[in-house]
Amino acid sequence: MSRTKKIAMLGIFAAISIALALLIRFPIFPAVADLIYEPADVPILIIGFALGPAAGLAVTCIVAILMALLTGLGGPFGALMHFLATGALVGTASVIYGKHHTRSGAVLALTAGTLAMTLVMIPANLILTPIFYGMYGWTTAKVMGVIWWIIAFNLVKAGINSTVTFLLYKRVVGFVRGAALTRQHGHQVAEKTSP
Repeated sequence: MSRTKKIAMLGIFAAISIALALLIRFPIFPAVADLIYEPADVPILIIGFALGPAAGLAVTCIVAILMALLTGLGGPFGALMHFLATGALVGTASVIYGKHHTRSGAVLALTAGTLAMTLVMIPANLILTPIFYGMYGWTTAKVMGVIWWIIAFNLVKAGINSTVTFLLYKRVVGFVRGAALTRQHGHQVAEKTSP
């Protein structure tokens, strides 16, 4: 595997992720309009499935930092929360898929990733939001008042992105394979039964 080509591929998928985040943005629940859906996690999940959790987390970190710099939304807090949310989803899903290269394995991986993201963001919001935004009135009690909206949002967002990934992965993975970035020969064989 060429290190240069791998880095280039990570850069390509990071760029796609950022473009999607900037172009497709809308609130899922009007009651919490600040929680915005965007499909940026789809290309990150794809790269995580194709090249493993380390690659997925690397792209997650790049995208989280660049999105904070490009949009100015959230600053360091936004970048940290982005990394925690997407990292939980992509890290969990790609680790499980790395052990089960089948269609059912992909379903299990994406379901576990969705639950991991949702669960991780509960304490993350309860602990970190008051630390970063306590001066603006975001106390722990106030966060608790919207925690069910946060849970619902993360379930829906991760669920949508996981479903799209499941539908697209088999079509897109050929591009990654063609770039000579296969992790191992066994992965190629197993890919025949993957989504």
